[in-house]
Amino acid sequence: MDKSSNQNDSPKQERMPDRQGSVATRFTLQRTSRTGQGYIEPLLDAGSALPLHMVLIPGSTFLMGSPPDEIDRANDEVPQHTVTVPQFFMGRYPITQAQWRSVAGLPQVDRELDPEPSNFKGENCPVEQVSWDKAVEFCARLQEHTERPYRLPSEAEWEYACRTGTTTPFYFGKTLTDELANYDASVTYADGPAGEYRRETTPVDHFGIANAFGLSDMHGNVWEWCQDHWHGNYEGAPTDGSAWLTDNEDASRVLRGGSWYDYPQYCRSAYRHDNSPGYRSYNVGFRVVCSAPRILQ
Repeated sequence: MDKSSNQNDSPKQERMPDRQGSVATRFTLQRTSRTGQGYIEPLLDAGSALPLHMVLIPGSTFLMGSPPDEIDRANDEVPQHTVTVPQFFMGRYPITQAQWRSVAGLPQVDRELDPEPSNFKGENCPVEQVSWDKAVEFCARLQEHTERPYRLPSEAEWEYACRTGTTTPFYFGKTLTDELANYDASVTYADGPAGEYRRETTPVDHFGIANAFGLSDMHGNVWEWCQDHWHGNYEGAPTDGSAWLTDNEDASRVLRGGSWYDYPQYCRSAYRHDNSPGYRSYNVGFRVVCSAPRILQ
């Protein structure tokens, strides 16, 4: 592991929660059915490796950001604002190591790709140690190969797809448990129970749970890169679901979702983090989206 893979930039180092040992609560876990619309991108041969399954995310309007009463709300999550997001396709899971290896074998567009960058090995574990620049190269190769408009999600698309109409800190509800996501569950959030800190990634289908759109692993496991350049709050943010960009190509990029390494408050739907486009770490990965036509066949 090289020096660029240290964890000093993780938000886990910034703030310590003060609710350890809170009373555990009961949870009713529902295995949600998979959405009926979407497609499989034929990258991999049949076998144990999961396919790149793209799920249709219907367009709608939602309230982006955290409400005033949300525990551990941060100043960069405000002001809450209404965003109208057009429909698009999103990967059911973060990009896996098998999927990464397949695309890394395609012709180069702008940058070389290491076919085996990950620290934690597993065909269906999320690829990690991937910078924003390399994630963009992955999308470019995939687009050239498939002739479909693959890209990273905008930050608004990511939060909209994660929330699926919910306004709670997590799409599961008001708290999180280690039965729902891979994060540092030795620390609690709200009235949730303490649990296992796994100290590594898990296969993307490990929990067998999805949100109402059919997406899994949106909370924890690996941070996910978005297109957007970092802004310290939402003053002046786009309201059409597009990426918020500047003229500075060296600007920090947005990361969402938290990771196996992080405390639960950093896995909230509204939580935002950032790092340089060349940053790599063993808790950072990504998932892809594909722009959808206005009218589907």
